[in-house]
Amino acid sequence: MLSQTIRASRSSIARVARQQAGGYSVAKRTFITPTAVRQADLVQDLYIRELKAYKVPAVKANDAEGNVQKWAAPKAPKSPEEADIANELKSYETSAVEIEGQAEGGAPASTEFEWFEEEPEEEAAHH
Repeated sequence: MLSQTIRASRSSIARVARQQAGGYSVAKRTFITPTAVRQADLVQDLYIRELKAYKVPAVKANDAEGNVQKWAAPKAPKSPEEADIANELKSYETSAVEIEGQAEGGAPASTEFEWFEEEPEEEAAHH
């Protein structure tokens, strides 16, 4: 294709040169239109050929089995009414009340410590 284009452009140039060399006294305006030479783009041709040859793989129903977990509904939470409320209430009522500052039997705790105990000051050496 390329060689045909080059031959065609050579022949048209040779024809114009002969006409001008012939000694015509009439001036002619000639316009030579170069034919567009399509240069083959090998990369583009390979790419298009590979795109046309590509076949999409068939999708099967079990393709996602190894990649997707099965969905299971979460278990319903246990409601407070189902718990043993009667026994819990009974154990709460029989438990001893703890009061800060008293011993377990309800007797006041011994006060062996003083709250505002001052530490002895060290004597500073005045030498």
